[in-house]
Amino acid sequence: MLVIRPFIFRQFPEIVCGFSTKIGPNPSAPFYFNLSYSVGDKKEIVNGRRELFFAELGLNENTVSYQKQVHEDNIREVNEHGFCGESDALITISTNLGLAISSADCPAIFIYDPVKKVIAAVHSGWRGTKKQILRKTILKLKNDFKSNASELVIYLGPSISQINYEVGEEDLHVFVHQRSVVEQHRKAVELYLRGQMPVNQEVGRLREAGVQGQLFHWNAAIAQNALLAVHEGDGTGAAARVGVAGVERDKAGILPQA
Repeated sequence: MLVIRPFIFRQFPEIVCGFSTKIGPNPSAPFYFNLSYSVGDKKEIVNGRRELFFAELGLNENTVSYQKQVHEDNIREVNEHGFCGESDALITISTNLGLAISSADCPAIFIYDPVKKVIAAVHSGWRGTKKQILRKTILKLKNDFKSNASELVIYLGPSISQINYEVGEEDLHVFVHQRSVVEQHRKAVELYLRGQMPVNQEVGRLREAGVQGQLFHWNAAIAQNALLAVHEGDGTGAAARVGVAGVERDKAGILPQA
């Protein structure tokens, strides 16, 4: 199994963080090492893969919290494992609890406050970006958890590349100010952006929110990448990834509550 482990978090031994890839035990088309329940893969097979992936990070289904992602700007604080409802951002102060984000084209973003030991996980597609979900998550960390934005460490995970992104004409107005070339191709409008629109916008908003440094972004060409490709060339099947991040109590210097 090949797991992507963000370099930016290596300075914090208490952080557990990793992204799954297509590479895993017995991979086969069209799903490979898919970890999503929403792409037509068999649930029992997905359950087995998720168990293997979580174990690779020292976690299991009883130490991971996950949400139904709905491309909105809902932010939820969680302190227990398992399904926690509909939202697109999770925040926890609980240790030994991983926050999971399912990702295909959209970036999964993880935020860590090494002072307050608070961690957040954000699913930010273009709809969530339009609604400024990442900026709102930063503001919630500042207002509700007393985080200092300049101390936050942020990882923007793999996401679709600019040359592979398509959007319907009905949504073109969201992108007009960012496009450099628009070409008609069947019923879709393919955008060759100056940069990756969701991520570029989010980075700017992070700076506006006070984030000074400790920011890493991997602009991966997912559709052309053997490790991360999400769709087969003929449009069938998918291999969605899961990213997880959490704080280990024993390594964080946090004493258990009496």
